[in-house]
Amino acid sequence: MKKAFDRYNLKSKAASLRGAAAFALTAGVVLLTACSASRGGGAGGEVTGVGGGSSSEPTPYGMVLIDRGAYAMGPGKDDSVHNIKADSRGVSVDAFWMDETEVTNSKYKQFVFWVRDSIIRERLADPAYGGNEAFKIEEDREGNPIKPYLDWNRPIPWRNPNEDEQRAIESVYRTNPITGRKELDPTQLNYRYEIFNHTEAAKRRNRVDATRREYNTDLPTPTDLPMISKDTAYLAEDGSIVRETVTRPLTGDYDFLNTYIINVYPDTTAWINDFDNAYNEPYTRMYFSHAGYNDYPVVGVSWEQANAFSNWRTDYLRRSLGKEGVFIEPYRLPTEAEWEYAARAGNSESAYPWEETLPMDERGCFYANFKPMEGDFVRDGHLITSPVGTYSPNDFGLYDMAGNVSEWTSTAYTESINRLTSDLNPEYRYNAALEDPYKMKRKIVRGGSWKDVAHNLRSDLRQWEYQNEQRSYIGFRNVRSQVGFARGTKNRQRK
Repeated sequence: MKKAFDRYNLKSKAASLRGAAAFALTAGVVLLTACSASRGGGAGGEVTGVGGGSSSEPTPYGMVLIDRGAYAMGPGKDDSVHNIKADSRGVSVDAFWMDETEVTNSKYKQFVFWVRDSIIRERLADPAYGGNEAFKIEEDREGNPIKPYLDWNRPIPWRNPNEDEQRAIESVYRTNPITGRKELDPTQLNYRYEIFNHTEAAKRRNRVDATRREYNTDLPTPTDLPMISKDTAYLAEDGSIVRETVTRPLTGDYDFLNTYIINVYPDTTAWINDFDNAYNEPYTRMYFSHAGYNDYPVVGVSWEQANAFSNWRTDYLRRSLGKEGVFIEPYRLPTEAEWEYAARAGNSESAYPWEETLPMDERGCFYANFKPMEGDFVRDGHLITSPVGTYSPNDFGLYDMAGNVSEWTSTAYTESINRLTSDLNPEYRYNAALEDPYKMKRKIVRGGSWKDVAHNLRSDLRQWEYQNEQRSYIGFRNVRSQVGFARGTKNRQRK
């Protein structure tokens, strides 16, 4: 099973960085030896600078550009009714793109089906299922051997497959022992990916070259190798996922490459497990699979699954642009600070995505999908979730930043987080090891959901959930950092 996903790993970003550095050095030599005379003559011997290489990336589909800005993060006023103390502080965030809506069932299903199809293609090329070598590319255009990868341009023979192809296709399905129907086997839908931890690799204390770990020349050069913890995962013989956190002395860039294997299928039973003595059984069968819910936000997805989706979405874009092995700004979960800034549209005075304190206008029209009254979920027009974009967007053009579903952020939760984070692009990350106490696996969620009262929709309040939990009221959306800052773009900065 592990073999089925080896091909879709991200290539080591460390190797890419080394290659880029080597290219830059070579380019510098060429400029000095071949271009200095002509440039010097044309510019009177003055240094005029050289252009850097860049790759063009399209405007992210379905995303809104959030310009860099500053705001007062957190509650700005005391609220004695809800025992909230004013605890705001000024922070600044750089520009980023954000999904205008929450990720839908339809978009997440594309991820699930991609994983399914990758397994089928691997098995179509496997000798145990006929060994059709046409599904794998093993040579470059010049005929040189390369690391094999799947040919996604070759369609799966869904219609009229031969006997071996039929076995490969049916291998990802199972027969329901109760109904006798064939259905997708969620236990097989595992996505393997690798992430290079640029932050840890950049820290001085983690440099391989000991002379560059300490710049104070009054102190001795460190002699002990720093200890590095990295996550790894593999599939056991019975097909189960084994996760480990390995701690060892630093040996090189590879020690910052973390491997994950995540089962990507949403937990459809969350609708029952989240609510005792409620008849939510139809949602377990229909919410994710039925086309009628395609435009509803995906739920039952853990923080870990949301990160796997983000990685796949990045890799999917990279392949579509023909830039495999090239670093592009990744899709990711928003930091807590980014999320709050976007939800409040940069307005430090407003606790909601709208300027008013009430969740409805003077005509009684609601601004969000939530629980308006005790026992009354439908007063806003919806019983559970609503299709994304049902309500009006905030001033940044973002929909459902309050209500519908709460949303995962990348930020880890700890009670002292405000004292741990910078006021410049604040973020607190903790990659919990399997053996860590469960309380260290908490991640911040924001925005409130369809089951929450109006108070829980406040954009300036944080809540948390365990990273492996899958809830019927938590979803997510992606962001991507903007590269540079477009000239002439007006900052969205409000007091």
